[in-house]
Amino acid sequence: MNDWLDRDSTLRGAALALLIANIGIVCTGGLVRLTGSGLGCPTWPSCTDDSYVTTAAMGYHGVIEFGNRTLTFVLSVFAVVALAAAWRQRHKARTALRGAVWVLAGIAAQGVLGGITVRMALNPWTVAAHFLLSMALIAVAVVFWQRTRPEPPRWTAPRAMQAAAVVITAVSAAALVLGTVVTGSGPHSGDTRASRTGFDPEAMSQLHADSVFVLVGLSIAVWFGLRALGAPLRVTRAAAILVLVELAQGVVGFVQYFTGLPWPVVIAHMLGACLVWTATLNLLLAVRPRRVQAEERDHSLASTA
Repeated sequence: MNDWLDRDSTLRGAALALLIANIGIVCTGGLVRLTGSGLGCPTWPSCTDDSYVTTAAMGYHGVIEFGNRTLTFVLSVFAVVALAAAWRQRHKARTALRGAVWVLAGIAAQGVLGGITVRMALNPWTVAAHFLLSMALIAVAVVFWQRTRPEPPRWTAPRAMQAAAVVITAVSAAALVLGTVVTGSGPHSGDTRASRTGFDPEAMSQLHADSVFVLVGLSIAVWFGLRALGAPLRVTRAAAILVLVELAQGVVGFVQYFTGLPWPVVIAHMLGACLVWTATLNLLLAVRPRRVQAEERDHSLASTA
């Protein structure tokens, strides 16, 4: 067992599984809301006042809601494996160890916030916070996964390009926040008893779309800039992937808006939001210099002595 945990491939695989699972649980959470199953289990931490699991009386809404809750345990298993592997390899992966700790703590916080959301009868602001915490978890998972991969050849981007990547990340985050406001103002509340923000859905949709237009424009500009600078292929590819994912997400967004928000398209849009955010962070990490921790540097020097 220890030999398995000592393998670099185990740590990388667990980190990648965590990233994929965090994206997946966002989509299943969307399915809960879009099928009106947000209060399928009307309380927390139990499903009903008398049972910790769904009952026949709860119908398919209870099955969908309880199923989404159960996926938290799957995430936790991946996180524990990743933490165990990072601990076994802590002499050469201190940053990965910290990442594993943060992911596990975030999963616990997400479970608690999900319970608060249920107890507040799907208040749109707690639903938004629940989604945004998932985006924060995805960010930690992306960094964790990147830190478990072999360090690429060093390339230092100009400060202006690094600043542009930070701006893109901020705009991408703003688009996510505005997207939650659109959701909280629209028809898919998760349950007929859930309240709405009271904002005009069309106005919020336009504001969200404007932020996406800005994001796409900045991303295209950075891609051209990196090509002009002769940046390594892995860096220009990160920018190109971001632009392509953004354009695909834009198409899905227009389709869902003009077709009356059918739930399969909305799920695709939620998946796209996760992929845009992941690609944004991938670009940010690609252009920012990777800091070598002192303990990792000491280990490298000791191994070559």
